[in-house]
Amino acid sequence: MTTSPPSSLPDVELVVIDWLKNTASAPWTTVDRIPPAGFDGTQAVVLVSRMGGAWIDTTYEDVPIIQLECYGSTKLIAMTVAMAARARLLAIDGFVDGGATVVMVTECDGPRWLPDYLHNGANRYVSMTQLNLRMA
Repeated sequence: MTTSPPSSLPDVELVVIDWLKNTASAPWTTVDRIPPAGFDGTQAVVLVSRMGGAWIDTTYEDVPIIQLECYGSTKLIAMTVAMAARARLLAIDGFVDGGATVVMVTECDGPRWLPDYLHNGANRYVSMTQLNLRMA
């Protein structure tokens, strides 16, 4: 028997933002899907984007790929932000939010330096993580 996907999937960007925002002593000042006002690439910021993924009928799961763009005032600070965000995201397994439960986390591409050509002087690390979200 084949099940139909739900009419709407959970907002996985918001799930990840909620998870990262509830991090004690985080090295970032902002976690969002869009840069804050006045953003120039040097603030300690984590930007969250869904980059694709798929619906799996047999397990009734959304399997999105999440990109984290982590910025800082220096390359070292950007790396510190990226490593802290990575560690926190890899611990999301079991988190319940918006009618979905994260049942598996897979790192696809760990933090890597990637220049940001839109913001002169920006320091950025990018990573990709796949989440399996089981629908209620």
